[in-house]
Order: sequence, then C-alpha cells, then structure tokens
Amino acid sequence: MRTPRWVMVCYAIIVLAGILAALPNLFTAQQLASLPSWVPKQQVTLGLDLRGGAHLVLEVDEAALRTARLQSLVQEARNTLRGERIENQSIRVVDGVVVVSIADDAQRARAVELLRSLGNPVSSISFGSAQSDIDVSVSEGRIRLSLTEAGWADRIDSALEQSLEIVRQRIDQVGVAEPTIQRVGSDRLLVQLPGLQDPARLRELLGSTAKMTFHMVANVPEGQQPPPGISLLPDAKTGMIYAIEDRVALDGERLTDARSGFDPTTNRPVVTFKFDSVGSRQFAEITRENVGRPFAIVLDGKVLSAPVIEEPIVGGSGQIRGNFTIEETAVLSALLRAGALPAPLTVIEERTVGPDLGSDVISMGLFTGLAGFGLVVAFMLVLYRGWGMIANFALALNVILTIGVLSFIGATLTLPGIAGIILGIGLAVDANILINERIREETRKGASAFVALDHGFKRAYSTIVDANVTSLIVTALLFMFGSGPVRGFAITMMLGIAISMFTAVAIVRILMTEVVRRRRLKTLHIEPLFRLAPEGTKISFMRARFLGIGVSILLSVASIALFVKPGLNYGIDFVGGIQVEVETSQPADLAQLRERIGGLGLGEVSLQNIGVDSNVLIRVERQAGGEEAQTAAIETLRTEIAAMDPGASIERSEVVGPKVSGELAQSGVLAVVIASPAMLAYIWWRFEWNFAIGAIATLVLDTTKTIGFFAITGLDFNLTAIAALLTIIGYSVNDKVVVYDRMRENLRLYKKMQLRELIDLSINQVLTRCIYTSLTTFLCLLPMAIWGGSAVESFAVPMVFGIVIATSSSIFIAAPILLLLGNWWRHRQGRSQGAERQEDAQIAKEVET
Repeated sequence: MRTPRWVMVCYAIIVLAGILAALPNLFTAQQLASLPSWVPKQQVTLGLDLRGGAHLVLEVDEAALRTARLQSLVQEARNTLRGERIENQSIRVVDGVVVVSIADDAQRARAVELLRSLGNPVSSISFGSAQSDIDVSVSEGRIRLSLTEAGWADRIDSALEQSLEIVRQRIDQVGVAEPTIQRVGSDRLLVQLPGLQDPARLRELLGSTAKMTFHMVANVPEGQQPPPGISLLPDAKTGMIYAIEDRVALDGERLTDARSGFDPTTNRPVVTFKFDSVGSRQFAEITRENVGRPFAIVLDGKVLSAPVIEEPIVGGSGQIRGNFTIEETAVLSALLRAGALPAPLTVIEERTVGPDLGSDVISMGLFTGLAGFGLVVAFMLVLYRGWGMIANFALALNVILTIGVLSFIGATLTLPGIAGIILGIGLAVDANILINERIREETRKGASAFVALDHGFKRAYSTIVDANVTSLIVTALLFMFGSGPVRGFAITMMLGIAISMFTAVAIVRILMTEVVRRRRLKTLHIEPLFRLAPEGTKISFMRARFLGIGVSILLSVASIALFVKPGLNYGIDFVGGIQVEVETSQPADLAQLRERIGGLGLGEVSLQNIGVDSNVLIRVERQAGGEEAQTAAIETLRTEIAAMDPGASIERSEVVGPKVSGELAQSGVLAVVIASPAMLAYIWWRFEWNFAIGAIATLVLDTTKTIGFFAITGLDFNLTAIAALLTIIGYSVNDKVVVYDRMRENLRLYKKMQLRELIDLSINQVLTRCIYTSLTTFLCLLPMAIWGGSAVESFAVPMVFGIVIATSSSIFIAAPILLLLGNWWRHRQGRSQGAERQEDAQIAKEVET
C-alpha cells in the first residue's frame, strides 16, 4: 500500500494543474485581466443554449452550383468555337451534360481538341498527371461535355471554402462578437452566433448569394410576352415586374466598396457603392450612351431599384435607393462588400435561444447540480461517516478537474453537458461505494486494516474498470453519432468517467492509507449511521425466477404495443418542423392562439403551456417543399405572434428541415443498434458467452420498457431522449457487471456448489452494494428530473426510471437468465460426456471381443 514519492508528486501536479485550469471560471473577464500572468485565463465556453444566440447549419446548393457550371461551360464552348470559326448547329444542356452538335467531321475533331482545354485541373489530385474536371466524348456525331466525379467533388470543396470565407467576412461586417464558423462534412457550414440575433436578418445575411449585376430595362408593352433575351424580374420590395435584358451590362464583381448611409435630399436610408477603375470606365460609358433609359440594379434575381439615367456618371460611384430600413441597408452593404457566394446556401437547421432563457437555464443547471451533489454528499456521510468525507472530497475533486479539463481544451459547455457532469457525480461515487463495501467484507472476515484496505481496492478494481468501460462504450457511440449538445454530453461524461478512475481509486487510496497509517488503526470500521438496507441477507431470488422473467416479458410486450399505438411523441429532431417557445405579455389564451395560428395554413399545430401560464410551446408540422418551406413558415409564424401580442417575446425557436431530421433519426437508431453488439462483445471477452447473452437479453427487455415509458408519458423522443436511452443501456450493463463480477469470483471459490445456490449467494453478497450505487445515481438526477424543466425532461425523467429498471433487472432477470443458460449448458455437457463414456465402453467391449 505504499506509494512511491515520485508518483505522489505526479498526482499533486495533476491536481494543482486541474484546479488552476478550473479557477478562471470563478472570475469575470475584468477580474481575470487583473490576475497575475501565470494564472490561466481560459474559461469554459458556454453553449448557445446557456448564453443565448443562434445556431444555423447551411448547405451548399449543389443543384444551383451544377447549373452554374454547366451554363458557364455552354458560354465558354460557344466563345471558343466562335473564335476559331467553327460552325455549330447547337450548344445546349441535356440531362446534366453539355451537348455540342457539329455536322462537319473535320471541324468536330478540331472542336474536341479545343473543348478539352476548357477543363480546370482538379486540385485534389496530388500524384501523377493533373486531371481535368470535365470529360469530353463523342457519340453519334455529337460532342458531350460532362463533369467528372473528382472534378465535381473538387468544385464543391472549393465552393465551400470560398463560402466559408465570404460568410466570415459578412458576419465581421455586421459586428457580431465571438462567432463560430466552421465546415461540417463535405457540403455544410456551421454558424453559431452568441447574443440576441434576428433569425430573419441572419438568414438574409448568410443565405443570400448576393450576386449583383446591372442591366438595362427593356421596353416591353404590358401584357405582352417578352422576346428572347428579355426576362421578367420582380421588385424586391413591391413585387412590381420589370422587363430586364438578360445581357449583363456591368458585373457586380467590379464593386470595391458599399456603405449604408442617407440620401441628403430625402434623408432616407440608401446604399452607396463604388467601382474599380475598369468598372468606373464601363459605368461611365453605359450612362453616357443610355441617358433617359431605366437602369436596373439586380440582386439574386430581384430588382433592388431601376432609376432612370438622367446624365452620365463619371465618378465611378452611385446609390441604391428604395424603401429600405436602416437595418436592411446595413445588411445589403455588408453583402456587397463581402462579395457573392459561389452558390446559394440553404438553411437546413436553425435553433435560436434568447439570452434571458439562457440565464434561466444556467440558474436551473447550477441549482439542480448543487442539489444533486448535496444529496450525494449527505448520503455518503450517512453510509460511511468519516470515511464518506474522503469519498466526498474525491467527488468534489472530480467535478473541479472535469471543469478544469473542459477549460483547458476549450470545450463548449451546454445544458446536456451540465447533465453529463451531474450524472458523472453519481457514477463517480459508485466506485467509492464498491471499494468501501469490499473493505467492509474483508474486515468482517477478520483482516487487519492494511490487509482489508489492500484487498478491498484490488478486488474492487476489476469491477470498477469493467463497469466504466461499458459506460465509455456508450458515450463513445453518443459522440460518434450525436451532434451539437449531445456531443457535449458525451464529452463531459467521458471526462467524468476517466477522471473518476483517478480520483475515486488513486486519490482515495492514498488518503485512506494515510489515515490508517497516522492513526495506527488495527482494524477498519466502516459502518453507517443507520442501515438503509439489511446486512447478511439469505434471500432465495432464484425461487421467483420464472415470475421475474414472466413479468418482465409481459411489460416489454406491453411496451411494444404502446410503441405501435399510440406510438412515440417524436420531437422535431426526428420528424422535422418548427418548435417555438413564446412568452406572452399576459396569461396565454391557448384557444385563441390555436385558432389564429391554425388559420395560417401551416398544417397540424399543437400548443401547450410549459411552466407558467404565459409560457407557450408551439409546434408546427414539417412543411411540404423542403428547407425553403420551413423558413417561410417560421417567418409567417413570427409575424402572426407579433400581430397577436406585440409584447410577446420568442424565447427559443427550432427549425429542422426534412434532410437533417432524416439524418438525425438514422444516426440515433444506428447508435442504439450498435450499442448492443458492442456490449455483447466486451462482456463475452471479459466473462463468458452465457454472461454476455444474459446481459444482452436483459438489455433488450430494459430498452423496450424504457421505450414504453416514453410512449405512456408522452415525453419528447428527440436527440436528448436517444442520449438518455443509450446512457440507460450503459448504466444497465454497468449494474449487471457488479453482479456478474461477484458470480465469476464465487465460481472460482466454490467449484462444487450448485449454480442456483451460487447465484443466490452472489446476489445476496452484492445486494447492499447494488442498492447503494443505484440510490446515489438516483439522488443525483432527482433534482434535475423535478426542477430541470422542459429542456432536459427527455433526459432526466427517463434516466430516473431507467435506474430503477436496471437495478431490478440485474437481480430478477439477468441472474435467472444466466441460471437457465448455465443449467442448459451443463445438461448438454453432461449428455455429451455420457455419450462419450458409452462410446468408450462399446469400443472397449469390441476390443475384448
């Protein structure tokens, strides 16, 4: 039990470094600036659900990007062939391929060579000769230009990188502090903006292509079909239709600056712009040659303004006038300064949280966390008195080190992350209970203080490792298949589990050893103030094995029936749609709200009060028409809420498009499906095949009952629910490992004992331990389940239910299944050995004959 001095020094350095890393979170930014330079300044970053802000996921419109590339190929092919005087019958796009028709064979062969030069080299090819992004082939007298897969992937990658920089410039132009802008996958961008943001303004700022061009307005009589080369475009504000020449008179790429300001004559908001030298010369020529004609300024297919040219403009600058607000001119000027996106960005997921709601969530998280921590501390004092204080010290150190590591790695703390820390408190103290109960057993056997301490830690260690590995498997799956806050939960859980192995084993062992050594204790008395569970029970659990399995199967069948009908209350994470939390100025009239919103033509609408009467949760079904339809619907809903109650505020809103919801549902189901084989493989490796099958069979029964709980309570089944389900799976296996570990130990000690008696003996030996470990996790999560609110109820409430189910199933289901499998296997081995003996006897008789 002696620890080398260098190990003690390493432990001390780790603890001090963790405390120093966590220390900045106790100070404000101003206070941190006044601290010495050697003190770390990195704090845990609060997620948007805690401090308020907007979270958007944007996807590159591949269809628009492909169309633009094909159209540019058509124009390049036409200009190239015209320059070489090669006559063509037609150049057009057919089924995603540019088709060039040339009658003359000689000219066609020459055209193929010329058209091959139109391809751009693929930058992703780093070895060998450079490849083109287009493939040129000849079929049936026609030249076909198609985009290669490598070229297309390279173009999407380039477009995304360019979009990333342009989005960053646009956000910088409007002055948003501490934005997070990063790539997600091969064709998406994640944008997180803290603080109160206007979602409509954000979508306009981020999703608009901002491709500005200047065109002459054609003179087409009203009511007549415009001739080729003329398009009808609407006014961006009034919807008035203009006949615009398709030919671009001047490209917006020639702009060098754009600023919002005011017209000195009308004092109305305008946008002033300025061209470069080439653009200024072109602009002067256009205005000189077209005095008296309307000149349209077009942005993304809509006419911003179409002023009449009164005189030549030679200064290279101009104004965009219109019925703009100050905010609109600020956004428009920012768009023009940053430049045009290479392709439109579609908002496929949007989540916004108001700062007031974020501060309430922080208060709730701190309150429920401290309440859970306090209950666990009190429980440990009741169980182990002074020795419980050592466990509580290790528990506090675990929380501090977890926050320190989160600060050090620059992690973002979300509400599910707080839930992960709280759950980690319950799981961390489990190790101390396992150790203390083992020490008590050794003491009852007559072991001295040091021997009991040594054997207690050694024999509890393998159980602690096995239990924690099963939890780590689940959290790793959550990190792999989860997104956003769910990943935050997984990170805090993984850190909490890993750090608990250090605090609950290494630190506690050193502290307990020092107490024993300094007090010169001969024996260890770890006794509770009063007993919460009976000692030395001799209950015959296996006598009721068929009843336990039968009741469990019956409940699981009922849960499956509830899953079919009425089914789960799927959240918008999985079905898509809109969810808005509104705080009205007066107690909400749900009937009036339902009538007004139901008349908007948005499909099925559900409303419910959450918390006080003035807080209403509004859900609108997924709109037909893709992501754009969801965006239009949320704007309609916001406008209607403002019209009904001008004093109402939208505290939180979520918009999930059909594409994202489908991906989230697939990832959630995949994570749950993979969890079972992963657990099976680990338990099979650590124990035996019958232990693994027993655990997985019980796990299936526990999981179906949890699904039934979601169905019967009507709780939202969303990403948070998937996190709860996977955590319950991990906890269930964790609990069964404690029972299995004792059975494995007794199988070695009592080789001739009947399996039924051995299982009963093992369960009675760990019964107190199972109850205590479950109670600590239960008490830890109980405050969050009661006071956590709607944001975490899909996690905390099922977890409380799951703890009860997991503990009871370890005793009444997993053990009986193990007995049935063991008896079957022994009976099979007995028959096999009997057949072998008969065969040996027959062979011996034949030999004698």
